[in-house]
Amino acid sequence: MSRLAHPERHLVSRIGWLRAAVLGANDGLVSTASLIVGVAAAEATRGGILIAGTAGLVAGAMSMAAGEYVSVSSQSDTERADLARETAELAGDLDAEVAELAGIYAARGLDPALSRQVALQLMAKDALSAHARDELGISEMTTARPIQAALTSALTFSLGALLPLVMVLLVPLQGLIVWVGLTALAGLMGLGALGAAAGGADIVRSVLRVAFWGVIAMAATAGIGRLFGTVV
Repeated sequence: MSRLAHPERHLVSRIGWLRAAVLGANDGLVSTASLIVGVAAAEATRGGILIAGTAGLVAGAMSMAAGEYVSVSSQSDTERADLARETAELAGDLDAEVAELAGIYAARGLDPALSRQVALQLMAKDALSAHARDELGISEMTTARPIQAALTSALTFSLGALLPLVMVLLVPLQGLIVWVGLTALAGLMGLGALGAAAGGADIVRSVLRVAFWGVIAMAATAGIGRLFGTVV
């Protein structure tokens, strides 16, 4: 009895949205928690802390969206330029492009005669896709998607930033710095574990990495807030 074929799901297909999601959530949590800790260390009121945190959320989400859109758009522009150049080369000298693709396959271990046969068959079906994938490294799974990256970053930044803001509303002002710091640290560790699991990476290493930099960021802003709060 023959087994039914089924498509395999590889982790690389998640790379576009996963990168933007993890970066956005981590940045939202770290930057907003650090801002709140810094303002609270300056002995501000609860209202002032909330205003600062909310402003940080809005500004950060917009900044993340714009930054991701510009960055990924640049990548997309480069991909389109490469594809346009490849299209012109295919129209100008098809035999040279066949030889180029066959050379790529031969370098990977195929017999030269078989390499040319594979190149001819693939190019007969879709020459541009064959060269985009095997010569340029551009595929459907990894192609740049600026709008997706921008929206993902803005949304996940906002979700990450909400956690320390909720703590400002729930906990006493006297223990706010400790509660926000511990909650942010727990959230960062959870995000690190989630991102590592989704991407197939080492979970312990990812958790320790985000926790370390989160502690550094919050400690630095707390020190600045305490210093300037004392001076003022």
